[in-house]
Amino acid sequence: MIIIKTEDEIKKMQVAGKVLSDVHHKLRDLIKPGVKTIEIDRFVENYLKERGAYPEQKGYEGYPYSICASVNDEICHGFPSEYKLKNGDIITVDMVVNVDGWLADSAWSYEVGEVSPEAKKLLQVTRESMYKGIEKAVIGNRLGDIAAAVQKHAEENGYSIVREFVGHGIGQEMHEDPQVLHYGKPGRGLRLQEGMVFTIEPMINMGKKELTIDDNGWTARTKDGSLSAQYEHQIAITKDGPIIITDQGDC
Repeated sequence: MIIIKTEDEIKKMQVAGKVLSDVHHKLRDLIKPGVKTIEIDRFVENYLKERGAYPEQKGYEGYPYSICASVNDEICHGFPSEYKLKNGDIITVDMVVNVDGWLADSAWSYEVGEVSPEAKKLLQVTRESMYKGIEKAVIGNRLGDIAAAVQKHAEENGYSIVREFVGHGIGQEMHEDPQVLHYGKPGRGLRLQEGMVFTIEPMINMGKKELTIDDNGWTARTKDGSLSAQYEHQIAITKDGPIIITDQGDC
């Protein structure tokens, strides 16, 4: 069942989105060679607490951290740890912020120090692919229009789209209908209507699309060891076009 959100409810999610976006901007200065990924987790949890917010995924189905910190070949759900980031790494930080019961969900990929031109291009194309999808998120279009736009841009640049993880509706629950694929054909799937709120969050691999899951039961990584990146925004469908709830400044 798709839960249509009111203008007031969307505004409440924008409050959470502002906190989340602010965190991501702060991480630009924190993420550098020598920083442990567990230190990023602690920073985020403290930052949210100081602002009356809560890391929604902590405890979700047993997940033990405030963020997901996925490094290099880790696609998603990477566990923060004592791992020290190295020059040339890339890291995706994904989090869900709860403010007064309303949620915001966003992931950004970051360069650590000086990265290779290949890694830099992967991040650029992944970000562009997300925005290609957002451009199609207008009343009357279908979910397949979003999916096809994301897939086309990624594959034209020689990359592959992860199939196993998708975008999703969100509001007061982290995962609602609909599921939002990042591959598919235009003109297919659910028709978009005003008040829908969901994430667009392509995970794009430099190599092949296949993945494996670590023994922790959470962390997905590329089967061929290639780099993976992700950008995610939460959007609302409005009569004036998509509102990016989690973008309070350029990501």
